[in-house]
Amino acid sequence: MCAVTFPVFNRVVIYKETWVSRTNSSPQLRRELGVMGATVMGLGSIIGTGLFVSIGIAAGIAGTSVILAVIIGALVATCNGLNSAQLAANHPVSGGSYEYGYKYLNSWLGFTAGWMFLLAKTASAATAALGFAGYFLNATGMGGRGLLIPVALTPVVILTAIVLSGIRRSNVINITIVSISLLSLVFFIIAGTPTAITNGPNNLTPFFQGSIGTVLHASALMFVAYTGYGRIATLGEEAKEPHRTIPRAIIVTMVLTMVLYTAVALVAVGAVGADVLGKLGTVGQTAPLQVVAGYFSVMGGSQILAIGAIAAMLGVLLNLILGLSRVLLAMGRRRDMPRIFALVNHSGTTPVSATIAIGIAIALLVLTGNVKTTWSFSAFTVLIYYAITNLAAIYLPPLERLYPKWLSLLGLAACLFLAFWVEPFIWHVGIALIVAGLIWHAAAREIVS
Repeated sequence: MCAVTFPVFNRVVIYKETWVSRTNSSPQLRRELGVMGATVMGLGSIIGTGLFVSIGIAAGIAGTSVILAVIIGALVATCNGLNSAQLAANHPVSGGSYEYGYKYLNSWLGFTAGWMFLLAKTASAATAALGFAGYFLNATGMGGRGLLIPVALTPVVILTAIVLSGIRRSNVINITIVSISLLSLVFFIIAGTPTAITNGPNNLTPFFQGSIGTVLHASALMFVAYTGYGRIATLGEEAKEPHRTIPRAIIVTMVLTMVLYTAVALVAVGAVGADVLGKLGTVGQTAPLQVVAGYFSVMGGSQILAIGAIAAMLGVLLNLILGLSRVLLAMGRRRDMPRIFALVNHSGTTPVSATIAIGIAIALLVLTGNVKTTWSFSAFTVLIYYAITNLAAIYLPPLERLYPKWLSLLGLAACLFLAFWVEPFIWHVGIALIVAGLIWHAAAREIVS
């Protein structure tokens, strides 16, 4: 057994060393993340807008079938997570599917992945900032729509500055934020279970509502709520022993979030019903779970959930700034974006120009104050992004493959299928932006050549 596997292991390692040597022409980021740190980054990216907001939106679409949508979204996300893990383990650089598309497919698909990631997650970051502002104003009783944008811009500026200070300090802040969010959700599940058991027989029946189309639409939205694990892959260049750290961190992150999401959905729908939960799912206006907690026979429940929601939004925003800046860094290295974004600071911990640019882009979207369609837009663009991820995983050589090929095929089919169940207007705009991005890519190639 050892005589057979040892040479294979050596060949994989030699391949990696050869590849790394070819990329040393650009400044490299220091490897500082272990399994725990990478897992916390993933949890911080997932537990936020998705859990505290999208469950309400999905309940308004699918009724009690939102629980089924949570499960379907989790299964699709698991396929993508495992394929992202094996790609990142063998290609551990900043950029995620942008880099995988270039390596295993072609420049056009690689660029499309990076372009979709930037569009989707910049919109998600702005949504998180506006969501934070809405929850904060609701919790403090500070009314007035005019305060929404100034309050939303504040964390964008502060967290961009934290990311500029280096990933180690960002990780410490992230651990604190994730801990607060997890504790508030555990409280929600424990405090709400008695109410859910009492009201569940009425609120959970009929279990299937609406149509298959509404369930698939809700599943597409809930899928986005799981996609923070992609942040682990985009930080691959900063992970210690990436071939070991990245797969473990993604798997642990997915298992924890699947259990958490399902439990929260069951308690929320069981306690107040899908109709009430759906009416509460207005992004940036109110926190559905915070209001649901008010139905529990526990004093201070709403306040505890408000603290958790606020912390979660900050966590999402922090991790999106981190992930987006790393993708912009990778695109700058390939001249798909201006070369200035490929520069890192002297200590090799932060892509300064890329981070500042992402902070500005998020702030500009926050200024619109419009978060009604951003979640659906994120759903379409993120599903296209992960479709390219799964397609790249299909072309992994046998020595680099960690999981069976059928998993990549299943993930590709699921992403493309779900992408077109969002509103037609959303995917029409998404396709138009893909075409616009490819035109820019063609022009950039001509300039470089």
